[in-house]
Amino acid sequence: MPNRILLPLIVACALFMENLDSTILSTALPTIARDFGTSPIHLKLALTSYLLALAIFIPASGWMADRFGARTVFRLAILTFTFGSVLCGLSSSLGGIVFARIVQGMGGAMMVPVGRLVILRSVEKRDFVGAMAWLSIPALIGPVAGPPLGGFITTYFDWRWIFFINVPIGALGLLLATLYIPDIRGDQERRFDVAGYLLAGFGIAAFVTGSTSLGLGILPGPVVAALLVGGALALLAYVRHGRRAPDPIIDLTLFRLPSFRISLAGATLFRVGIGGIPFLLPLMMQLGFGMSAFHSGLVTFVSALGAMTMKFLAPPLLRRAGFRRILLVNAVVAGAFVAVPAAFTLATPVPLMLALLLMGGFFRSLQFTSMSALVFADVPSERMSHATSLSSVAQQVALSIGISVGAMALEFASAIEGALTVEAFRPAFLVIGLVTAVSGLAFMRLSPDAGSEVSGHRRHHA
Repeated sequence: MPNRILLPLIVACALFMENLDSTILSTALPTIARDFGTSPIHLKLALTSYLLALAIFIPASGWMADRFGARTVFRLAILTFTFGSVLCGLSSSLGGIVFARIVQGMGGAMMVPVGRLVILRSVEKRDFVGAMAWLSIPALIGPVAGPPLGGFITTYFDWRWIFFINVPIGALGLLLATLYIPDIRGDQERRFDVAGYLLAGFGIAAFVTGSTSLGLGILPGPVVAALLVGGALALLAYVRHGRRAPDPIIDLTLFRLPSFRISLAGATLFRVGIGGIPFLLPLMMQLGFGMSAFHSGLVTFVSALGAMTMKFLAPPLLRRAGFRRILLVNAVVAGAFVAVPAAFTLATPVPLMLALLLMGGFFRSLQFTSMSALVFADVPSERMSHATSLSSVAQQVALSIGISVGAMALEFASAIEGALTVEAFRPAFLVIGLVTAVSGLAFMRLSPDAGSEVSGHRRHHA
């Protein structure tokens, strides 16, 4: 099997494990809370502590991969994540599971950017689109496969198996990484930017925690405001530091590359839009339509099938139309499908819901694949570690804001309706659909031949 398929599949196994884990845990929170004798609201700390660990350790991932080798760091990440999973399964208190989730987050923070770095440095640019198509699937399948799988395990087995199933997956990932992941190293002489790391780590952690808590009622309002303001100030301080430091932990000069700057801006806004889907759709199916967690999970899972279909069609579509046209048009189409559940009523036939969610999964996946390939299209190989760290930070911030946008829109609409009914979900889906569609405006500044070396668009029409 060629590297352009084998490497993304190996990395995708690790990413799938990570993406699946958080959504499975959300489904099982009420059951775990009963076992621990605490409230599900307090147990939300198990979700936010993981996001916190991701935010703190992601900035260091690129430097570690350059210094110690991508294969070594990637294997260590899988091992750490799997060990954290075992600790989660063995935990018997709120404090125990929060600590275990932090350990998991340390592993997850390395798996995503380092895994992507391995692919970007091992695959020819002309194969980026196909590789990213394979890699984007777990990011789309994980959030929608989590609820039905979590509901099934929690209902028919024990919630601890949610974490223990990561052990065989992690063992397989370790074996495959040892056999096939190349030992790629970057600039080993680059010094670790301690001051930059502290500023960026605190800034991202505070901002992500604050934005994720916004609209969910997890933390008091003044605390959320303090986190957002403090995080924003620390990030501004890092921008000033990053311009002066000889070896910044996050290289802001990458924004001088037009394709990187524009595609990352568009991708961030797109992720803010779709970030609310895994939060809103299962809630609507369960509270609005009276479905069980397992049944609603099966309905939402169909969008993953659309995502899998896309991986075969993305390369020829981009070769024919180019990045600019696909990203502009598809953002609007994807946004329309994100907003579609706003039209669902109790009379809407389930097969029609399934068909629309299937198509929505396809167009979201096409956008993910295109953006993921374009953002690295013009980045030199020696700067890939910086690029993967920076893009992972932007992705984390965007998804946390997306959850809050969906939650706040739902809270506002339910306050007007007086109850959390089907009607209360409609404005929330319209808001996140609009944000998703508006992300296409960022791509208007792309040149018609942007990323042509990756898409083959210019050569195709030559």
